Amino acid sequence: MPAFPRALSRWMLPFAVLLLSGCGTVVLSPPGDVAAQQGRLILVATGLMLLVIVPVIALTFLFAWRYRASNRKATYTPDWDHSTQLELVIWAVPLLIIIALGAVTWISTHLLDPHRPLERIAPGRPVPEDVQPLEVQVVSLDWKWLFVYPEYGVASLNQMAAPVDRPIRFRLTSSTTMNAFYVPALAGMVYTMPAMETTLHAVMNAPGTYRGFSSHYSGEGFSHMRFDFIALDDAGFAQWIETARAGGATLDRAGYLALEAPSAREPARLYASVAPDLFDAVVNRCVDTDRLCMDQMMAFDAMGGLGLDGIDALAMPRRGRLDTGPFVSAGVCTAEEARALVPPSRPVIAGGLQAP
Repeated sequence: MPAFPRALSRWMLPFAVLLLSGCGTVVLSPPGDVAAQQGRLILVATGLMLLVIVPVIALTFLFAWRYRASNRKATYTPDWDHSTQLELVIWAVPLLIIIALGAVTWISTHLLDPHRPLERIAPGRPVPEDVQPLEVQVVSLDWKWLFVYPEYGVASLNQMAAPVDRPIRFRLTSSTTMNAFYVPALAGMVYTMPAMETTLHAVMNAPGTYRGFSSHYSGEGFSHMRFDFIALDDAGFAQWIETARAGGATLDRAGYLALEAPSAREPARLYASVAPDLFDAVVNRCVDTDRLCMDQMMAFDAMGGLGLDGIDALAMPRRGRLDTGPFVSAGVCTAEEARALVPPSRPVIAGGLQAP
C-alpha cells in the first residue's frame, strides 16, 4: 500500500471518534420513562429495518466481487430471468418486516400518545392512586419560555422545576408563532401554536438538570431559546416553590404583555404570583382586555352573530338550537335585568360575552 493511503487510513478512525465525541446518548437512554419508551421504539424500528438493509448491502458487495469480469469461475446464465424461490424471499421477508414494524409502531403510537394520561411512572411502577399530576402551563414567547404552576400560583421564565416520579401534565400554547417544546430526557417533541392548546404527559425518574429547547425554527433568537429542566425530590421542589414565592415578582397581564415583546438571551427568573386565568387568556388571544376573547367570538358565531341585533338588549340566535330563546349581551344589562325582559316561560342565555 502506498504511504499516503496508509497514513490516511491510520488517522481515519481517531478522526471519526473525535467527530462522534460531541454526540450524546440521552435520546436513546433518557431518565424519563416516556422518553425511554420512545428511545426503545427507535431501536426496535431501526433493528427491524436493518434486517433488510444489512443483507442487501452485503449481497451487493458479494455479487460485485463474485461476478466481476476477471472471475472466469462464476456461472454465466444470460438467459435466466425468473426464480420462484428467489421471488418468495425477496417479497416475503420485507412484507413480514413491514407487518411487524407497523404493528409495533401502531401500538406504541397509541400507548405514547401525548394526550394520554400516564398509567405508570416507571416499568413495574403504576401511578399511585393518591398522586395527582403536576399541571404546568407552557407558553412559548419570542424567544423564551414561560412556565405557570396554577396549583402553586407561581411562574418561571426560562427555567422549569418538577418533582421526580410525579406525573406532569403540560398544557402548551404559543404567543405568536409556532414552536416546538422539547426536553430530550423527558419526552418527545410537541408543537406549540398560537390560539391553540396542546397537551403532553410525562414523568422524570432521576434528579438532575436537563436541557430543554425549541426544536422548530421561529426566527432570529431561535438558537438561544433554551431553558433548564430541573428534576428535584419532593423536598427540593417544595423549596423551589418557596424560593419563587419569597423572591419572585408579580406577573400580571401588563407584565405579560411587556414580556411578550421579542427578546433573546433572557436570564431565568421566578414570579411569586400570576394573574388569574392568564394561560386561558393567552390561548384566547385576549390578555389585552381591550380585545374580545376568541371563545367569546365563537359563542357569538355559534348563535348566528350579533349583526344589527347587537344594538338591542335581546337577540335571537339564527343557528343551532333556536328554541333556547334570546341571548343577552353582558355589556347591555345584567342577568337579572334580562330575565325581566322576557316571559318566565322562555329561557335566557345571559352574560359572559364581553371582554374580561
